Amino acid sequence: MNSRCVPPAMQGPDSGAPPVDAAVAPGRCFRYMRGMHTKTFEVRTPSRDAMIDITASVAVAVDEAGVSDGLVHIYVPHTTAGVTINENADPDVIHDVLAQLAEMVPWQQRFYRHGEGNSAAHVKSSMMGCSATVPVAGGRMTLGTWQAVFFCEFDGPRTRKVIVSVVGS
Repeated sequence: MNSRCVPPAMQGPDSGAPPVDAAVAPGRCFRYMRGMHTKTFEVRTPSRDAMIDITASVAVAVDEAGVSDGLVHIYVPHTTAGVTINENADPDVIHDVLAQLAEMVPWQQRFYRHGEGNSAAHVKSSMMGCSATVPVAGGRMTLGTWQAVFFCEFDGPRTRKVIVSVVGS
């Protein structure tokens, strides 16, 4: 086994680390990854439906983690909000996405049963999803030229949390 592929704590018979099973991936080398860096920040939403560019805040978390190569995972712990990656160059894209969601999932429907009256927000959250993952290379997110990370609010205005986890080496 190539010792360059094994983390320092696992090198040597006296390390106390469990043995590495070379049969798991014969001939392959996996880079050792440091622990996970997690940061939570708040987003204040201005209206019932909104998409807020949080790319800069996520980039700060990546920078603070000191990771050169890895992954950044963005998670929204709310049932009436979400996260997505989309275009940030033209604000009409955000308008169009929110307008289409409003048309597909109207705020009032005769068949909604949820007692809080925000069933549409729950449906939109499920459609959008509560997490996104972006590769990190060279210490930066590898978003496309026009891409940004958006927090999606469907039951605002509120103050919400976003949890960003970065793992890598």
